[in-house]
Amino acid sequence: MNISARFFLGYFFVLGLTAWFVLSTVTDEIGPGLRQAREETQVDIAHLLAELVAPHLASGRISDGYFDKVLQTVKKQNPGAEIFGIRKETIDFRVYVTDAGGKVVFDSEGLYVGHDFSKWQDVARTLRGEYGARTSRDDLEDSETSWMYVAAPVLWQGETIGVLSFGKHSATLNPYIERMTWRIRSSGLVMLMISTVVGVLFSAWLIRSIDRLIRYARDVSAGRKASPPTDGGSQFSELARALAAMRERLEGKQYVEKYVQNLAHEMKSPLTAIASASELLEGDMPEAERQRFATLIQAQANRLYLVIERMLQLAKVEQLQQLEDNQALDLTDLVEQTVETRRAALHKRNLSVNVEPQGIASCRGDVFLLQQAIANLLDNAIDFSPAGGVIDITLEKTSDRLVLKVRDHGEGAPEYALPQIFDRFYSLPRPATEHKSTGLGLPFVREVAHLHGGEARFENHPEGGAEAILEIATE
Repeated sequence: MNISARFFLGYFFVLGLTAWFVLSTVTDEIGPGLRQAREETQVDIAHLLAELVAPHLASGRISDGYFDKVLQTVKKQNPGAEIFGIRKETIDFRVYVTDAGGKVVFDSEGLYVGHDFSKWQDVARTLRGEYGARTSRDDLEDSETSWMYVAAPVLWQGETIGVLSFGKHSATLNPYIERMTWRIRSSGLVMLMISTVVGVLFSAWLIRSIDRLIRYARDVSAGRKASPPTDGGSQFSELARALAAMRERLEGKQYVEKYVQNLAHEMKSPLTAIASASELLEGDMPEAERQRFATLIQAQANRLYLVIERMLQLAKVEQLQQLEDNQALDLTDLVEQTVETRRAALHKRNLSVNVEPQGIASCRGDVFLLQQAIANLLDNAIDFSPAGGVIDITLEKTSDRLVLKVRDHGEGAPEYALPQIFDRFYSLPRPATEHKSTGLGLPFVREVAHLHGGEARFENHPEGGAEAILEIATE
């Protein structure tokens, strides 16, 4: 299991556990909270009714029906109240009044008149001057028959002459409890879903950032051009920059070691030839021989100079991770300018160049690097073309790339050489001179192509000759 999946599962587990705990706590507190709020209201009502009933109880007229008539009239009314989406159409309550001894002298239901309630908590505590309340069931086996009673002292001329207890059925709160519970759970579920989506999006962002680092590391290990990703947050960006710095240091060391080895190998043969020729020149020899060895030394010195120059060019372009000079250009114009720089070499071998642009060849890129790459391809075509031949240069445009093809009409490359044609220092003898080139031109072309988001290929043309292909991205 990858780190992103572990992070998401851990996040979802903590989120789910927290949501369950909060929702359970809130829903468990809804019922008690509403009952406490209602009890506070019942306290007010009980004291209000106690004050109203005091004259009737003091005069002994509590049972003459006036107080009962008022309560019964109220209970028959339809309030038609809309409370948080719940319709209230009945008024439900109970009221009983006891004398100072706890004997019931009035009951709105007419059930307990004459009963001794002095032992009930609401009555007993109120008579002692304390707050009195109780919850009792009409049916001990049925919790839905529970009533909440809150008592208040009936005072007359500063003395407690009785107790009024006001009761509400607990079931009247159930619709509100159920509605609030449903709303809280629904809201909690929506929040959980939103949080899950946020977690998925964050995990996706995390996966994307990690995957970009992985792709960058793979590109580095494969030797491909790649820029470190720097848009995945400060820590990911810092990690990417650290990897890039480490890559540069490691590649720099390996690069130097590799190039020193390659340079030493390529320079060994010219230096050996120069050393041997110079030793022979120290002795007496005919002028013709002396001239031949001097020419050999000059040729090998030129070869060494060309190898060093090409290696420096290739080393520079290989170290680039992105273009330093990226500007709009027309590839057709660039090809024609490059052909003009090779007019002397073309004239020397009596070669002609046929440029066939197909459509607009505009793109963005580094003018200098592209011109150098085109020049290398053209130089190869000049060297491998038969004298008096034609070099074909075509420009094609695909959906996202410009394709430059340079074809000579020579003998083509041997099949065994094609897989190695872009290797550094690999070169085939030129037909005209049987001399090899530095073997650094095509690797340079490939690096330029990579920097421009494209590719370089070399293949034999079906109709004869060889064809070098340079592709660059149009955007």
